[in-house]
Amino acid sequence: MIHAEGVAEVTDTTFDGEVLGAELPVLVEFTADWCGPCRQLAPVLSAIAAEQADRIKVVQLDVDHNPGITSRYGVLSMPTLMVFRSGEPVKSMVGARPKRRLLQELEDVFETA
Repeated sequence: MIHAEGVAEVTDTTFDGEVLGAELPVLVEFTADWCGPCRQLAPVLSAIAAEQADRIKVVQLDVDHNPGITSRYGVLSMPTLMVFRSGEPVKSMVGARPKRRLLQELEDVFETA
């Protein structure tokens, strides 16, 4: 898995506790080693995890090693970014994007957090 610095990894085993049980909204990146756009997204996720730590939790899930969660949420493309709040998925985005665009897309999540 392409690991974004400062971003925790979740698995099929830890997902429910780390994501669904979190107090903050959680941004989950569904990623894979073979995913080129995931490499581009890693520094963006690292920056957001560091700069927005009081507003959102950022985690990664390797789809090749965690098929249970991947299929539970119908993830077919990498990277898929999903935001969970209070145990429910509230937003889904597919593909890499620059930091500014991702922050704009997360504004509604921050406003209601």
